Amino acid sequence: MFEKVIGNEAIKEMLANAIENATTSHSYLFVGVEGIGKKMLATEFAKNILCLEKEANHTCKSCIEFDSNNHPDFMCIEPDGNRIKIEQIRFLQKKIQEKPIIANQKVYLINDADTMTTEAQNCLLKTLEEPPSFATIILIGSQENAFLTTIKSRCMILHFQTIEDEKIKQYLETNYGMTNLTAKRLTMFQGSIGKAISLKDKQAEYEKIETMIEALEKKDLMDVMQLAEPLYKAKEEIFEILEYINILLLKQAKENYLYTDCIKIVENTKKRLKQNGNYDMCIDNLVFNMWEQLI
Repeated sequence: MFEKVIGNEAIKEMLANAIENATTSHSYLFVGVEGIGKKMLATEFAKNILCLEKEANHTCKSCIEFDSNNHPDFMCIEPDGNRIKIEQIRFLQKKIQEKPIIANQKVYLINDADTMTTEAQNCLLKTLEEPPSFATIILIGSQENAFLTTIKSRCMILHFQTIEDEKIKQYLETNYGMTNLTAKRLTMFQGSIGKAISLKDKQAEYEKIETMIEALEKKDLMDVMQLAEPLYKAKEEIFEILEYINILLLKQAKENYLYTDCIKIVENTKKRLKQNGNYDMCIDNLVFNMWEQLI
């Protein structure tokens, strides 16, 4: 039923059984890191809930409308800017009371639901407490602690696991012809198919980052600074790169404990960047402090 979604077999089996036995819950919370298929699975789940004939080939009117992004009984709410706002939840509350038009049920998917304001969550709570009998609400988020306890208590919480490296490797080989993925490179994706896809064309940059880390205790400062050039050009994705640097440092720390202090330097750099510190200066300090720590 969920062949397009990689990994999390237990969750897929549970949701498939719920559809086959007509025991779906009124509210779900899909939680896990970004890029592991939560939204894809939620969308497929919604399609199967709405399916009129429960057929494997999905040729009923409901499925046709769903595939054309024109289903009146399905709504996907995305953040307005950086947040999901109370006005969006109020609109959901208004629409959810209307009876289904094509299917026998209605499904409302709230993506990045962990960006809901507190006011929006409190507003949604009223609907979760007394949902219409024909409605299913699916919340998707990566930060479980961002949800109010009262929201979580009214949802069936499904914790999604990261994808095994071997499955990511097979996916990239099959779909993108990438055949030279090493174990070190796979750690860069951190179990996320989404991250693997977004970073697949940036292998050269990450190879340079690896070279820089390997040079920290072997080269002089000017050489290390030159190797760090990709960091200065990666402002839009710097936090992903810093996460990867920490993975590399953690491996090095198994042989030299001083690399543990370098991880602390990376974490301090993250904080300064989040506080809108001068970007180039933050990178200067990062590289210099790591190099100084190891000489």
